[in-house]
Amino acid sequence: MTNLSTVFHGLVNASKGILTDPQEKISYETGARHDQGRAALVLRPETTAEVSAVLARAAAQNITVIPQSGNTGVVSGSTPDESGEQIILSLDRMNTVFDLNLRNRSVRVGAGMRLSELNARLEPHGLFFPVDLGADPMIGGMIATNTGGSRFLRYGDVRRNALSLTVVLADKDGTTLNCGGDLRKNNAGVDWKHVFIGTSGVFGVVTEAVLNLEPLPCHAATALLIPATPEQTPDILLRLERMLGARLSAFEGISGAAARHALDHCHSLRNPFVGGVVPDFMIMVEASQSWDLRDGEPSLDETLESCLAEIFEDDAALLVDALVGRPEEIWALRHTLSEGVKSAGHLYAFDLSFDRGVLCDFLAFMRQDLPQHYPDLEICDFGHFGDGGVHFNLVRPSGPGDSNYEAALRQHVFDTCVRKFGGSFSAEHGIGRKTQTSYDRYTPDQLKHLANGLKSITSPAPLGAARFGTQS
Repeated sequence: MTNLSTVFHGLVNASKGILTDPQEKISYETGARHDQGRAALVLRPETTAEVSAVLARAAAQNITVIPQSGNTGVVSGSTPDESGEQIILSLDRMNTVFDLNLRNRSVRVGAGMRLSELNARLEPHGLFFPVDLGADPMIGGMIATNTGGSRFLRYGDVRRNALSLTVVLADKDGTTLNCGGDLRKNNAGVDWKHVFIGTSGVFGVVTEAVLNLEPLPCHAATALLIPATPEQTPDILLRLERMLGARLSAFEGISGAAARHALDHCHSLRNPFVGGVVPDFMIMVEASQSWDLRDGEPSLDETLESCLAEIFEDDAALLVDALVGRPEEIWALRHTLSEGVKSAGHLYAFDLSFDRGVLCDFLAFMRQDLPQHYPDLEICDFGHFGDGGVHFNLVRPSGPGDSNYEAALRQHVFDTCVRKFGGSFSAEHGIGRKTQTSYDRYTPDQLKHLANGLKSITSPAPLGAARFGTQS
């Protein structure tokens, strides 16, 4: 370890830029979902030039570098393995760049800036970065995993909102690329930034980004809807999309099990249901707008209530009940779901996506199928039903099973998702050690071959926890 520290001595100049003490490394080695590895050391550069120097030196020594930003992922994509030979390249100090372009409605930021800090600095200007998440990640990790979040329906994912990237490659020169500029339209050749968005840091390390910004909503209305059956959810979504248009900014499905655990875990949450009885399934809806009400224009609450009343009167009888409530209270429930589910036992988290019309069919099938194979698990799903995404969470109250149990469970869920329902085993968390086997199983060999070629010309040195090609 001492020798490896010597290899990188002087490349990262900040105090505490190189961590070798086990107690200082442990938070970087430990992931958000029961994963833990051992790093030879942790490097914490402050500039793109320092990242370049580190990657060039690591490439010369054939040392595997694991890029890490907020370390909030769930697939072991930003933590090292157990060999003790990999190094972590943390972006947590790359948070000083903030160059706001008001006329272009864009901002250049460092990859280590937290989403919460970015939006706090944008709020006085009436702007925000519209990828909404329950966690508080860093921008670099959001780019590496192409996160979508709860308002994907309205604003899209990171890919849609990234104008340009600064990327450092893992090669002998630590090559730095500037992929794009401040332009929203530029078809003068290959748009290289998309190679580095959603590919888990395998092809290069993002150090800066220029991001599209949106006007901060000044009015919002929210409601919890109880459909007649969960399978009618897509029909409710279509009705609201026609009625509200672009003002429909969130459409989230929430299982009763997930909501009950959130309410039990966080006593400050208000239970909005009559008699405190939580329904088995509900839909959280948000409508929002970024302009002040004009004379004679109904409030957004009135508009949402009018839409729901029309649905109630429809012969399809899609809804049993609807609770219009304060946005801060309803979003508090939504954002507590993850912690509530984690508190209920050992969590096996899956991030899946489907055709919007198929998602509820998958969930109905799993509620019948899973208890036959794993009767000790509780399904606590919730997620972004408006874009076909679901956090398919399984809780084992008695604690974790052994490694064979988890491997078999993951294969069962992923096989059902991909092969039976045509879904994706990774909606927005990218590829890591927990999903590597699934990538290998479901990805066609032709695409793996193309990924091998791309890796060889971008970052030929070992980089990242994921493997997109065919080499072992």
